Amino acid sequence: MRLSGPILLAAAMALPKAWGDTPAPAPVAKDPDIQEIVAAISQERIQKSIFVLASFKTRLTISDPLPSGDGIGGAAAWIRAEFERISKENGSRLKVSLDTFDQPMAPPRIPRPIQITNVVATLPGIDGDGRTLVVSGHYDSRASDTLDENAAAPGADDDASGVACVIELARVMSHYKYHATIVFLAVAGEEQGLNGSGHWAKEARARDADIEAMLDNDIIGSSRSEAGAIDRGSVRLFAEGVRPVAAPDDAQLALLRDGGENDSPPRELARAIKENAASYVPKMNVRVIYRADRYRRGGDHLPFLQAGYAAVRFTEPAEDYRRQHQDVRVENGVQYGDTPDHVDFAYTADVTRVNASALAVLARAPAPPVDVQVEAARLENDSTLRWASPKDDNVAGYRVVWRETTAPFWEHSLEVGRGVTRVTIPGLSKDNVVFGVETFDAAGHSSPAVFPKGRSTL
Repeated sequence: MRLSGPILLAAAMALPKAWGDTPAPAPVAKDPDIQEIVAAISQERIQKSIFVLASFKTRLTISDPLPSGDGIGGAAAWIRAEFERISKENGSRLKVSLDTFDQPMAPPRIPRPIQITNVVATLPGIDGDGRTLVVSGHYDSRASDTLDENAAAPGADDDASGVACVIELARVMSHYKYHATIVFLAVAGEEQGLNGSGHWAKEARARDADIEAMLDNDIIGSSRSEAGAIDRGSVRLFAEGVRPVAAPDDAQLALLRDGGENDSPPRELARAIKENAASYVPKMNVRVIYRADRYRRGGDHLPFLQAGYAAVRFTEPAEDYRRQHQDVRVENGVQYGDTPDHVDFAYTADVTRVNASALAVLARAPAPPVDVQVEAARLENDSTLRWASPKDDNVAGYRVVWRETTAPFWEHSLEVGRGVTRVTIPGLSKDNVVFGVETFDAAGHSSPAVFPKGRSTL
């Protein structure tokens, strides 16, 4: 049960003594358009995209750059053509461009100066306020030797699966309108050191781009583990806590001081993704992993995190390392190599549906509240939160959410109208729970929650 503005005061007086008895937040209200988007995701089109990308001899970043060739340049040209065809089908609403830059020599993985190209398709938001969501996959691939330009490197799972997801999202989602801008991004240079995404994220930060969320899809093509176990119903979502830096900035120190180490923007984003998937793709369990990425590995969300943006990574439930970074071969009766015959296309489509539900809700939701604070100027057993309204005419109200400090996801909520920017919850001590504040619109689309800073003055 959620409580709304007109009955807030009366409801607050009637709240149970034990907040643990309060019902959990109600399911997300379903948007018919988003249901259509999720249903329109095509396994067959995703399969075709993966086969086409895997048909290039190699997509190694330092391979043949010619658009007509059988290397990285040919793959970039095909992705660009797909985006342009999609744009033509929907009245040129999708703006297609190439982000090409000079990459200096960077031994050992880049032995000579080269050009790297990111393929970008942008769907402008109707509000025109610059608020942006990014979804990515990397189209480069590699064999066992990171410098072998001649070895076959089909890269079907790593990461034609992620690029096929991005292309399919662009194809389906570009037929609908959103308040925020969505960028569909296919990057190169991932296997050489996150070069493409690093350049794009750095440029975004230099122009102070308002990137609210970044979703990276890397290795989302297989439901089968190396041991043969099959899990078609879950996907891992890696979400960083406090940034591991030598000198934390004021925001990071405030997060730690107020007990919000588990409430960084990436983790609030992950909670929102999981909640939306539960509503629109209920057969998929989004398994949130509380770390930035796997041990000794890294994906294209990391440069966005380093640039200060909320970014997360989708990856299949259990990787088969015989299929990653391996020459295509049979050795001792074991097949190695990242070929399309080991991809579960139905599973990849379901992960794409999870992405679609999250992107569509967040792009239609209002901007999050700003300057969220919990008052801590005096000792008391009540909790008072305050915030400022974002510059967004779509806000219909605010939702205060909270959970036990040991709970991973939001357990309780209280809704207030758009004119309310301060609320007191009697009998609930801020010392005992973790709070967040969300915005929502008239249709029920919600922003990610924002963790409140402690306010030491009245």
